[in-house]
Amino acid sequence: MDYGDSAVKYTLSGEGAGSIFNIDPITGDIHALVGLDREVKSYYALKAQAVDMHTGLPLEPQSEFIIKVQDINDNEPRFPDAPYSANVPEMSPTGGT
Repeated sequence: MDYGDSAVKYTLSGEGAGSIFNIDPITGDIHALVGLDREVKSYYALKAQAVDMHTGLPLEPQSEFIIKVQDINDNEPRFPDAPYSANVPEMSPTGGT
């Protein structure tokens, strides 16, 4: 965005701002400072804003956004008594035992 002659600084607030997430005050790029785990928290609600560096006044309304944490398989399956063998009849219903 073009803010004319204003020197712009980007700010971040909300869940984890400054401790889990950081914003580059010049570019507005947001980075995670720590590894995220979906099993601990599945999303974070944050707000970013462009502020005039000299006056501290907002140049636009806050932008609210959600960072959704995707799950990874951090507990890979283990089969200690492998190999296993099973037969599934064709056209079997799902979820059966």
